[in-house]
Amino acid sequence: MLKSILRGVGFRKNCLILRYDQVDLFHRSFRLQSDSLTSENTTVMIKIFLYFTVPALIIVFSSCTTYYIPLDSFKQQFANLDNSFPKKVTVRGPGGGTVKYETFPMDTIKCVDSKGNPIKLKNSPSIEIRFIYADNKQITFYFDLMSVNDSTVTGIRSRIIPSIRKTIPINTIRKIEIQDGHKDLHYVN
Repeated sequence: MLKSILRGVGFRKNCLILRYDQVDLFHRSFRLQSDSLTSENTTVMIKIFLYFTVPALIIVFSSCTTYYIPLDSFKQQFANLDNSFPKKVTVRGPGGGTVKYETFPMDTIKCVDSKGNPIKLKNSPSIEIRFIYADNKQITFYFDLMSVNDSTVTGIRSRIIPSIRKTIPINTIRKIEIQDGHKDLHYVN
């Protein structure tokens, strides 16, 4: 029996020599095993993608719906506000810390969706408003941190650095977009 095993094996100066058909058989066997491992890995990767990535993408893309506020409606909503009596609010952030500030007393925002259907959006600290104005420039403010008067809109672009303010004239505004950024910010009171 040992002779039959060693028949295809030759020894030359401490080197093992195998016949070509034995090497080829070994190579094919190894390749089949590695191919099956690759297909198993691919199957696992596809399952991970389908179970985790696709639902996450659906949530991300469906949750940030952009609404629009016609300029006349925007002016009308802010004309009816009494800015002499600001509303004091406390906001809790993602780290659990709270911040107190004054904002205008508006609970809902009248806007329209992309099909022109009227929508009432509940005001929250995570609402962002984007103004597209002269030469297609864009600026984004937090909705509850902006102020509006007869001719200008002034807003704060960052909650971390509230000194970053920008003022734009109302007559240069071409389009107003608004959306809930779904940041972890909530009114406490």
